[in-house]
Amino acid sequence: MLRAGRGDTAAIQALTGRKLPRLLALASRMLGDASEAEDIAQEACLRMWRQAPTWRPGAAKFDTWLHRVTLNLCYDRLRRRRETLTDTPPDREDPAPRADAVLLSKGTAQRVNAALQALPLRQREAIVLCHYQELGNIEAARTLGISVEALESLLSRGRRALRAALADLAAR
Repeated sequence: MLRAGRGDTAAIQALTGRKLPRLLALASRMLGDASEAEDIAQEACLRMWRQAPTWRPGAAKFDTWLHRVTLNLCYDRLRRRRETLTDTPPDREDPAPRADAVLLSKGTAQRVNAALQALPLRQREAIVLCHYQELGNIEAARTLGISVEALESLLSRGRRALRAALADLAAR
């Protein structure tokens, strides 16, 4: 980060290459839309580059800060979704199954993603940070600004809701 702050192009490219996939995954899981996730990940990278010249090592853990920035950008996008009013309803996806959706694994992934999107926001954040972003409980709690006990409670409720929503998959 310090090298990137000094304008080292190689450091900027290395940081982006290392962090962008995780930012994309986080935003994608939070928003459920790949296109919006790309926008969020790019904006998070821009903020990372802008912050680089003033970054102070030890003030905050870099990954925690970057995850927090990405989550905040996701919150903003989710808020805008609720506020968007239009005169015409959005185009609907054809309900007929697509050829590639016939595959069981794709269907299962879609079901899991839909169940994840249906969780309350804080539970979804906890599940995404711990299970998909592979953060430890302490780091995830720090990212969310809550205690480890509160994080564990969110994880427990989120897992229980996912188990209930996906119970038929376990019976297969």
